Amino acid sequence: MDYLPQLLTLSGIVLLACASPGPDFVAVTSQALGGRRSGVFTGLGITCAVAVWASLAVFGFGLLVQQFFWLYEGIRLAGAAYLVYLGARMLMAALRGGADTQDIAQAPRVGDGQAWRRGFIVGITNPKTATFFATLFVTLLPVGAPAWVYAAVVAVVVCVTGTWLCLLAAFFSVGAVRRAYARIRRPADALMGAALVALGARMAASR
Repeated sequence: MDYLPQLLTLSGIVLLACASPGPDFVAVTSQALGGRRSGVFTGLGITCAVAVWASLAVFGFGLLVQQFFWLYEGIRLAGAAYLVYLGARMLMAALRGGADTQDIAQAPRVGDGQAWRRGFIVGITNPKTATFFATLFVTLLPVGAPAWVYAAVVAVVVCVTGTWLCLLAAFFSVGAVRRAYARIRRPADALMGAALVALGARMAASR
């Protein structure tokens, strides 16, 4: 178990990264407020995207994304556009009105597949995830580590991310939380929509 300290350190860093507010947080919470399954499947979609980025980082693709400007920019701009699109839809729905008086339990819900796809797109169009894992793995893991260590690293990343996002979805789908949200649904949707638009704009403007 020579690599246990590195794996534990990795778990802590990934958990802190998951807990920091960002597109993943807003995507999961906004879906969970409409129903636990939607929130969970959005979280699972993001987790699958994170698994892809972590696996590619193990093979050095994250460093490749850093080196090829056009590739990084293409993924980044696609992700920014999608976040702005999601945020604009939430803002428009909030401004149209009527949502605050509608019973949240009767509101139309996103299907499991659609929720998963939405989460996966949010996660896969964030190239900073690739560079984050690439930098983290290079810094944390010694050169020449056995193959099982890299497999364990990906498993740790997936377990920590999936557990956190599913817990987040479970919390925001609790009845008391949803009832509180129902009372302020229009401003809450407007706030989350604005947050997604702002995150997309920041991603588009960042280098």
